[in-house]
Amino acid sequence: MFSIFNKPLFGRKTDEIPEKAELKVPVHIAIIMDGNGRWARQKRLPRIAGHRVGVESLRAAVNTCNDLGVKYLTVYAFSTENWKRPKGEVDFLMNLLSDSIEKETEELNRKNARIRIFGRIEELEESIREKIARSVEETGSNTGLNMNILMNYGVRAEIADAAKKLAELSNNDPSIKIDEKTLNDCMYMAGIPDPDLMIRTGGDMRVSNFLLWEIAYSEIYVTKTLWPDFREKDLIAAIEDYSKRKRRFGGINDD
Repeated sequence: MFSIFNKPLFGRKTDEIPEKAELKVPVHIAIIMDGNGRWARQKRLPRIAGHRVGVESLRAAVNTCNDLGVKYLTVYAFSTENWKRPKGEVDFLMNLLSDSIEKETEELNRKNARIRIFGRIEELEESIREKIARSVEETGSNTGLNMNILMNYGVRAEIADAAKKLAELSNNDPSIKIDEKTLNDCMYMAGIPDPDLMIRTGGDMRVSNFLLWEIAYSEIYVTKTLWPDFREKDLIAAIEDYSKRKRRFGGINDD
C-alpha cells in the first residue's frame, strides 16, 4: 500500500516553484481525479495499478496545497456511479481509500491537517465507516489544510438529501424561509467556502455529477494529464492559469 503523505514531493526544485507573491492562491481547490484506468491501459497494466499510482498524485497535491497555504482541498474519490464498476475494482478502491485514510492520520495530525468525508457514508460497510470516524475525530481540532474527501458522492444525491432535510426542517418550523441560503445550509459541505478553482485531469470536458451547486462560479481548469501523472508542477500550472483570470461572479469587470 502506498503511503500518501510521508515522502518528499517528486523532483521538487525550489528554484522551479513560483514565489507565492506571483500566484493568486485559491482558498479552495476541488479536483476530479480522472484517468487512472486509461493510464493503466496505456501501460498494459491492470486498472488497480492506476489507482495505486494515483495515490502518489494525491500525496503531491496535499503537500503542494499545504506549502502554498491553500485552506481547502476537495477530491472526488468515489462517486455514486462508481458502484457500477466490476466488484473487484470497487472492493479494491474502497480498501485503498479507507486504509490510506486510517494509516495517514498521524501524518495529517503532524501537518495540522483536518480530514473530513462527505457523501452517503451511511451506505458504506461498517468497517470502513469506523475507520473514517476515527480519522475524522482524531484530526477534528486541526486548523491547517482541510482535506475533504468525497466518497459515495454525487451532487444529484446531495441535492436530493438537502431537499429532504429542508422539507423536514420546514415541517417542524413552517416559518423557515425556503431560499438558496437555507438550501445551501442543508448541503453536505455547508459552512465551507465554494471552490475557487475546479481541476479535472484526463482531458474530458464534463463535471460528472461533481459539486454542481458549489462550483457555480468556480474557475474550471481541464488538463489532458492523466491523474497518475499529475504532480506538483501540474498543480502549480493550474494555479498559475487561475491567477491570470478575472472573476466576475455574474457582474461586469472591464479590466
